[in-house]
Amino acid sequence: MPKSAPFDSARIRADFPLLADSDLCYLDSAATTQKPSAVIDALSRYYRQDNANVHRAAHRLSRQATEAFEQARERVQHFINAAHSSEIIWTRGTTEGINLVAHSFGQLAITEGDEILISTLEHHANIVPWQLLAQRSGAKLRVIPMLDNGDLDQEAFQSLLNPRTRLLALTQVSNALGSVNPIETMIEQAHRVGAKVLIDGAQAVSHFPIDVQALDCDFYLFSGHKLYGPTGIGVLYGKQALLQAMPPWQGGGEMIEQVSFESSSYQPPPFRFEAGTPNIAGAIGLAAAIDYLEGFDRGQRLNHEQQLLRYAEQRLKTVPGLQIIGNPGQRIGLVPFVIDGLHNFDLGALLDQQGIAIRTGHHCAMPLHQRLGLDGSARASFGLYNHRQDVDRLVEGLLNLLADESTPTPDLSDQAAGETRATSQPLLDSLLSKPYWKTRYALLMKAAQQQPEDPELRLPQNLLHGCSSRVWMSHHYDIETAEIRFRIDSDTRIIKGLGMLLIEQLQHCSPADIDPSVLQHRFAELQLDQHLSPSRSNGLRAIIDEIVAVAARYR
Repeated sequence: MPKSAPFDSARIRADFPLLADSDLCYLDSAATTQKPSAVIDALSRYYRQDNANVHRAAHRLSRQATEAFEQARERVQHFINAAHSSEIIWTRGTTEGINLVAHSFGQLAITEGDEILISTLEHHANIVPWQLLAQRSGAKLRVIPMLDNGDLDQEAFQSLLNPRTRLLALTQVSNALGSVNPIETMIEQAHRVGAKVLIDGAQAVSHFPIDVQALDCDFYLFSGHKLYGPTGIGVLYGKQALLQAMPPWQGGGEMIEQVSFESSSYQPPPFRFEAGTPNIAGAIGLAAAIDYLEGFDRGQRLNHEQQLLRYAEQRLKTVPGLQIIGNPGQRIGLVPFVIDGLHNFDLGALLDQQGIAIRTGHHCAMPLHQRLGLDGSARASFGLYNHRQDVDRLVEGLLNLLADESTPTPDLSDQAAGETRATSQPLLDSLLSKPYWKTRYALLMKAAQQQPEDPELRLPQNLLHGCSSRVWMSHHYDIETAEIRFRIDSDTRIIKGLGMLLIEQLQHCSPADIDPSVLQHRFAELQLDQHLSPSRSNGLRAIIDEIVAVAARYR
């Protein structure tokens, strides 16, 4: 699209093969963006025409691959305005880049009694590596608190800074709230006490122009797949002097100068930190994604995103019982929300049945949700290809499911279509009578909706571990009949419904009768297992594993 042309998200959508001929309403770009044909073609072209290992051979293919690979590095250098291409290190993504800094810079500069400063807004990837470093080194991990509106408490930040602060590791944009941190001033303040600064730019790089020299940050990281590029490729920027002083964090080919059995010497950056065969195609694909993104007028693109965000906030406020989380001074790219009486997992599953893809859960930000008093939230996030019709579909989808919530739930003795059946027909037979998995899914969630909560069961000692939602389970073994009776409850309808189905299958079972393969077969027969998300599948397996473990005690 010529930069002078009006920004047309509907036309842009045609650039993305997965969306071009689909009615999918994709509102999960903060998790990963869809990929334009330009990126897909660049990956295909590399594998079709230039596939070879880089830096290691004299033949033509290797020269071509190396040239494209290093040109991609230079493309990233100019994209974030780094001073040298050697300051650009390829990683698998932001998470690996943070771990690299935690190990290498941590070994160089963090010792007992030092302090590492992070914030409440951080993704787990910018929390756990620093926890591990603190455990190894004896350093202390300090946390900048968050205000109720979703901004960081700047007064608390300034009070936490002191001469023992060795590193500030901070997100530029919160992946859970969309809050934009004032990193320019925070970097300057951290440098005043001698601290180095790492910026997690994973959620920012597709929205803002990044100038690492102007920011004066010491490290900056982002992932290609959130920038319309491939998965498995990311970038760590580090100031040249720091990288030259840092030791390797992985050993192997490419990162060495000389190797003997007595000792080894290492390449200068960036190769010192790129052991083994890199993701050559991913780097080339990322360069193509940057070219694609910069083909648009930056001002028009940002204006489109901000207008869409404001429109989404206005429309979502019309949904009964919906609460938008936080009200930060500046928000970009996403809207987080909860709905009274509806678990975020169920919300995501019900919208998925209407062809609307959002993210639900804790978004790898458990401490942030704990601060808010929430188990999780729903998140709608936007990309170049989104437009107002996507927001309208989201709102209509929410209103549809809330309308369905308000209709009286039929007794399980009635078919969803209104036909009658014998009250003795079990839930399994009722589900099998439905021809499609979606109708079975809906009926299962309806069955869970009409089942009242069990307050006697919902006790801490009955809470089952291994499930992303809360699941409570208890059992009673009847000595006279040699049967086990289970009780299961959950705060999510889908897991509660699956639990009800399990309970039904376990009626009048002795410990010897309980066979996990039979239980799994039931879910496969209903085609429910293949449509569960990985976290819900893990929850189901955790329930079955616990049932089997209980049965083993009485055999």
